Amino acid sequence: MKHISHLILLFPLLLVSCLDETAKDRLTEDETYTSASSLYINAVATLYNYIGGNQDSQGLQGTYRGVYDYNTFSSDEAIIPVRGGDWYDGGFWENLYTHNWSASDESLYNTWKYLYKVVVLCNQSLAIIDKNKSLLTDIQYQSFRAEVRALRALYYAYIMDMYGNVPIASATDPNTAPTEKTKQYSRPAVFRDIFNELQEVEPLLPDEHSNYEGKYYGRITRPVANFILAKLALNAEVYSDSVWTDNNQPDGKDIFFTVDGKRLNAWQTCIVYCNKIKDEGYTLANNYASNFYIHNQNSPENIFTIPMDKMLYSNQYQYLFRSRHYAQGSAMGMASENGTCATISTIHAYGYGTDSLDTRYAINFFSDTVRINGNIVKLDNGKPLVYKPLEVKIDLTGSPYMQTAGAREKKYETDLTAYNDGKNIDNDIVLFRYADVLLMKAEAEVRNGENGDQELNEVRSRAGMPYRKATLENILKERLLELMWEGWRRQDLIRFDLFHKSYDLRTATTKEADRHTIVFPIPKKALDLNPLLMQNKGYEKNIRGKL
Repeated sequence: MKHISHLILLFPLLLVSCLDETAKDRLTEDETYTSASSLYINAVATLYNYIGGNQDSQGLQGTYRGVYDYNTFSSDEAIIPVRGGDWYDGGFWENLYTHNWSASDESLYNTWKYLYKVVVLCNQSLAIIDKNKSLLTDIQYQSFRAEVRALRALYYAYIMDMYGNVPIASATDPNTAPTEKTKQYSRPAVFRDIFNELQEVEPLLPDEHSNYEGKYYGRITRPVANFILAKLALNAEVYSDSVWTDNNQPDGKDIFFTVDGKRLNAWQTCIVYCNKIKDEGYTLANNYASNFYIHNQNSPENIFTIPMDKMLYSNQYQYLFRSRHYAQGSAMGMASENGTCATISTIHAYGYGTDSLDTRYAINFFSDTVRINGNIVKLDNGKPLVYKPLEVKIDLTGSPYMQTAGAREKKYETDLTAYNDGKNIDNDIVLFRYADVLLMKAEAEVRNGENGDQELNEVRSRAGMPYRKATLENILKERLLELMWEGWRRQDLIRFDLFHKSYDLRTATTKEADRHTIVFPIPKKALDLNPLLMQNKGYEKNIRGKL
């Protein structure tokens, strides 16, 4: 268990229920906000409760049918095949992989509600801070507001990335968010608002490493904001395109931002913010795997994480549980669901079955004969459990490898003392890390006509892999090898203009040629509740993906 003696702010951050205090909703406002400390706890720190989750569609990572799943299982990275009577789930996982989603999908609407709920809670907190400004010094007032604004911008970034043209919510009551009659804005307009907001608040945020235990643990700090700004700039071509269905995207060299008084194109902007993160003291860990250890809170590489502690927080990491075969779970003294696995194209990208197998393969996957603590895991028939990485199909029903097809998720060190069948773990969930910064910079350099070899090969060298020229193709491949299971693949494929095309086992339909699937449809329930919203192009007559 982590040392928590100095985590004064972390208790209200992520486990308010553990406080021996009267719940906020049982106190009057005058009783709740009596000092700068109580205002921070109840108006700022409490917002971090929503970064993680333990229910479907809640949290940025860790749970099912939410942000992570929509950004992972819609890509060429991973798949949850139908395994006979398992994992059909009304076609949900197959529809994700084949891009056959619908505006009527309940999980899509639940994800929309979750993201906007946090936005509205941020609005509420800003109103509370303004109302109780007298309790604060000018510096406290600016810093409290900056942290909330940055968190809100982070959530808008996810909303804009997933749904395209979206409303800007002004409500302060989370119960009214789904029905609020709010105007819808174009994706480029929302993108610029997010970028400008982060630029404004970035200097007001503490220049601290939020993955380290202490006062800033789990919080939005300046490096976190700089990471988001770099990521936004890297995707500026996509986010600046108001009509993405016409296959006519703006050029990043012609998209400009003002950074530190200089007019820079999108790629130069990305590079500047990547350099800022380096200057803030981040480096690659000597050991790739250490970023995902049970006790990974001292990683020099992790920039933003979801703090996890099975003794303190209810946040869950469900993905390992979802991936393991039943026999593997049993050997660990836990249950499991035998679902998720890597795609065949991912396995080939790692060089499986060749003399040039990437060293990160063994860290990221359970593959072939499965061992726990050196002991071979046995099936009920006494035979060894052997995962078959190349036997994956969208529907494995009737296959002799129905239960064993696919290499399984392994990236996070197994916490054998975890609770709740391994879902309540001590490994902090990694959202942003420095290896991604290096790969972003390499890509921006190449797109800007520069040389990105140094950054690309810094990442490869850490993994013990040979030099590779920094081309866009090689960088995209490296992003898969390095960032497997970290929730970036959909965004990467869209940026490389590949998401709407055929890959791995997925055959794109002719209707996808207009690229409308690079955003998800505005949920039907959101449209019904807000007459000011219009459906994204390509989904106007959407019924289970058929137009």
